[in-house]
Amino acid sequence: MGGLTCLWAVLMRTSAATAESAAAPVSFRNDVLPIFSKAGCNSGGCHGALAGKGGFRLSLFGYNPEADHFAITRESQGRRVEPGDPGLSLLLTKPTTTIRHKGGKRLNVGSQDYQTLAQWIAQGAPGPQSGDARVETLVLEAPTRPVQVGETLSIGVSATFSDGRTRNVTPWSKFTSTDETVASVDGQGRVTILGPGEGAITAWYSSRIVIARLTSPYSNSIPSAVYRVESRTNVIDERVLDQLEQLHLQPSPLAADATFVRRAFLDTIGRLPTPDEVVAFCSDPAPDKHSRLADQLFARSEFVDYWTYKWSDILLVNGGRLRPDAVKAYYGWIRSRVADNTPWDQLVRQVVTARGSTVEDGASNFFAVHQDPEAMAENVSQAFLSLSINCARCHNHPLEKWTNDQYYQFANLFARVRAKGWGGDARSGDGKRTVFVEARGDLLQPRTGKPQPPAPLDAPALSADDPRDRREVLAEWLTAPGNPYFARSIANRVWANFFGIGLVDPVDDLRASNPAANERLLAALAAHLVDHHYDLRSLMRLILTSNTYRRSGEVLPGNRDDRRHYSRYFPRRLSAEVLSDAIADVTGVPDHYTELALNDGSTEATGAFTNVVRSLQLSDASVKSYFLKTFGRNQREITCECERSNQPSLVQALHLSNGSTINGKLESKAGRLSQLLAAQTDPNRLIEQAWMLCLSRPPNERERTAVLAAFAKAPADQQTQVAEDVFWSLLTSREFLFQH
Repeated sequence: MGGLTCLWAVLMRTSAATAESAAAPVSFRNDVLPIFSKAGCNSGGCHGALAGKGGFRLSLFGYNPEADHFAITRESQGRRVEPGDPGLSLLLTKPTTTIRHKGGKRLNVGSQDYQTLAQWIAQGAPGPQSGDARVETLVLEAPTRPVQVGETLSIGVSATFSDGRTRNVTPWSKFTSTDETVASVDGQGRVTILGPGEGAITAWYSSRIVIARLTSPYSNSIPSAVYRVESRTNVIDERVLDQLEQLHLQPSPLAADATFVRRAFLDTIGRLPTPDEVVAFCSDPAPDKHSRLADQLFARSEFVDYWTYKWSDILLVNGGRLRPDAVKAYYGWIRSRVADNTPWDQLVRQVVTARGSTVEDGASNFFAVHQDPEAMAENVSQAFLSLSINCARCHNHPLEKWTNDQYYQFANLFARVRAKGWGGDARSGDGKRTVFVEARGDLLQPRTGKPQPPAPLDAPALSADDPRDRREVLAEWLTAPGNPYFARSIANRVWANFFGIGLVDPVDDLRASNPAANERLLAALAAHLVDHHYDLRSLMRLILTSNTYRRSGEVLPGNRDDRRHYSRYFPRRLSAEVLSDAIADVTGVPDHYTELALNDGSTEATGAFTNVVRSLQLSDASVKSYFLKTFGRNQREITCECERSNQPSLVQALHLSNGSTINGKLESKAGRLSQLLAAQTDPNRLIEQAWMLCLSRPPNERERTAVLAAFAKAPADQQTQVAEDVFWSLLTSREFLFQH
């Protein structure tokens, strides 16, 4: 009887509260759905799962209000709502655990959310209306001042709707912290500062997301004069030093010339400098030698090799998907654009609007690799905007503002792209396809069974009878100076190439909930590109001539904990292809491939090695190489930086120590070491050569003395073994394997 009495009391309170507030209309879209989202009822782990829970299914995060309303009010004989007695509704008795609920307690009796749901039920549970007010702007109110470790503060969220109303939606917003080492946030928007650094809090409400940045300075005591005396060669140094001062991080000194020239060569052309090139740069007293070095590197053929390879990763030049002639045309097209320094916006425009034969117009292979509108849309977004919209294919994006409808609007831009000729099997056919555009055709939105009006992301839709190639409209929007993603995306990719970590990390994840480590710097780099008509070399020159890039990797007490703000240079392992070429250059023994892919895209599978290419000249990512696979080569299966790995592993260490890549090349009779020994190079000269070839610097006295002692102790018949050991030790050292 006690349980029945309690239930009766609950029902009476519900009925009274409902009657008291019956005059205020409740919106299913703007009042009811946010309650479900906040409580997690429509999350992927609950009723928002693909199969629902307990026979009750909601759309993920409320992306389909019409379907949700039907499920709540019509399914199961409508027993989930009782308009005549709201307190008996399963929609209230389950989440309050008045009736057993596997999902646990999600709602408190008498709470504001409880009363809102009860009122909505009492009003007859009206559904979403086409004229419902929609959220237009979302504002996260947070302090802009620096915050201190241990501080607690409250933040609020307000939404402005299309009918002009502004409402405090903090109780129904979902909060997350982008960096839990800096700050944490609870469900009510209470933030606790946990550590120093740049952090951010995001708030999600009604498929909108907004972000507030928090700056928590480090405890270092660094005089302001430290930042005043630092040389600022361009806007990069300005933005970086301003942030370092705000965070109380000490900048490391500039690197030695030998360190810098090695760094610049590897990052710009993917190749070690020769000893003569190192000496020439280090002995040059001219103050403009860094800018002149940049121009010299841009003029080299290896620059074209390196950046063609980089863009081939993004554009998925892969013999597993394309026949040899198509690979040759695709790679050759990219290479010619890099060689001609084609502005990035023009290159992208040519890719997005490509048509014609895949063996004559290489860019059209983009649409041979991606053969349906959804794949085309997803890869254009990922490659050129660094936005992953894939999640919105089935539902509103849970981490971003993109809705399911926006996804199909964007994908519909490609619905009329067609191809005829060879199919998708890369092992048959001649590889020739012809890409063309139909005069009509639309992609259906699966949820509604009707096409969405085609539109770029956050842009006006095209009319259904617009006769233009929809991709032309997309290209205009994509490359427009006002596009908030395009210039930022490529600026971030170029930055990450030179610094090892993007201002936004991962480098191809520019969602609003993943903020840049230095937003003002990324905005400045994007603006530079726009001002210089998307000339990527101008951005590279800006980086190469900045003191930020020249900074050493020396760890100081005042920047020891910095991981994102460029107070020093962050070491990283060389990429698979660069490392392979560096070992080949030092040993003088080039790599051979059983399927030899030349830089013009041709393939020879005869096993005859009449042509030698470097790893960075491989046009096809499907060429087999144990070394490249082990060291994380991008397989070019999907447009994602996650396809490449620069992380060290035990397998890599074992291969370097015991494998044939280094040991076999050092033992080769045709290699550099054999030639040095045959010329009876004295140990002192050999040591000098070894250090300059491997590390781009001469040995210090401690190193020289130790190695000379090893030569002196070894019998005459073991001198070769000592020499091999010297080179082996250098080629397996962190100083060689890592960019620094």
